[in-house]
Amino acid sequence: MRHGPLKLKAQLLCGDAIAMGPGKADLLEAIAREGSISGAGRALGMSYRRTWLLVDEMNRCWRDRLVATGRGGGGGATLTEAGRGVLAAYRALEAAIDAAVDATDAFAVLGERLREEPLAPASAAQSSG
Repeated sequence: MRHGPLKLKAQLLCGDAIAMGPGKADLLEAIAREGSISGAGRALGMSYRRTWLLVDEMNRCWRDRLVATGRGGGGGATLTEAGRGVLAAYRALEAAIDAAVDATDAFAVLGERLREEPLAPASAAQSSG
C-alpha cells in the first residue's frame, strides 16, 4: 500500500516465516483464478519452484491448509475454506490499514519531511576526519 513516498505492508509471522503478506495474498488470488499453482506462478511471473515453496510455507504456517492440490500431475489446486477465509481477512486488514493512514496526519508529516531521494554518501575521506 503506497501513500505517496510511504509504503506500508502487513505481514503475519509464524516463527521466522512470513505466513501471509501482500505477495502471498496475490498468489492465493492467482491460484483461485488460474486453478493451479503453476498457472498462478506463470500469471505472476514467478518460477514453478518459488510458487510451490510459498504455498508449502503457507500450508505449514496455518492450522488448516490454505491450498489443496489434486493428486498426480495436472491435478490443479484450489483454495480451501480456510484459504478463502484467511485471504478475505488479510485483504480486510489491508483496507483497515489504508483507512487508518487516510485518517491520520502523522503520515502527511512524515511524507513532508522525507527527501525524495537520499543524499549521496559521504566520501571515506570526509567521514574519517
